[in-house]
Amino acid sequence: MDPEPDWLQPGAMALLLVDLQQGTCGDAQPLPRPAFDQLFRSRTLPAAQRALALARTSGLEVLHTVIADLTTDGRDRSLDYKRCGMGFPPGSRAATVIEELVPLGDELVLPKSSSSAFTSTTLDYLLRNIGIRTLVVIGLLTDQCIDHTVKDAADRGYRVVCLTDACQAAIPERHRQALACFQGYAQLLTVEQFAAALGSASPAS
Repeated sequence: MDPEPDWLQPGAMALLLVDLQQGTCGDAQPLPRPAFDQLFRSRTLPAAQRALALARTSGLEVLHTVIADLTTDGRDRSLDYKRCGMGFPPGSRAATVIEELVPLGDELVLPKSSSSAFTSTTLDYLLRNIGIRTLVVIGLLTDQCIDHTVKDAADRGYRVVCLTDACQAAIPERHRQALACFQGYAQLLTVEQFAAALGSASPAS
């Protein structure tokens, strides 16, 4: 029997859903993006839904990030977010997770105002408190927040898995380029491959 991959650590794994919210892929987007939305609805969202269902049934910790300012004028945002005009008011619909992936129970939802999920949140502190060693990442955008989050997680000593078909960039070419850029920092799997690995995992002791 093949040995389990080194990232597969039952009882010490978490799924992180990055910025899958109304303001990025739902009904509160600032600008219409027909091609992006069509790809998201036909490919990325179904993959994300399956990844989330797998995480929940397999007992993985589930965490969500949403782009959300802590202040009404957004003065707490990173310089990058200020320059590009990114940010959503605290408590707004744009800052809420889309209904198809809505958090359940006490799944954590962390507001962030930077590209990396680690920079402007307590994510690292929470993962270490919970005992997480492998972080599985999905969401938006592959070449921006996913890229930063994957690299920062690896630098902090986590085993990182990126589920490639549950991530998306503004255009497919940028998605492919981003995966090629950070493939050395993470195990790149499809949701189908992730499901197969979870299915072969030994029961947690």
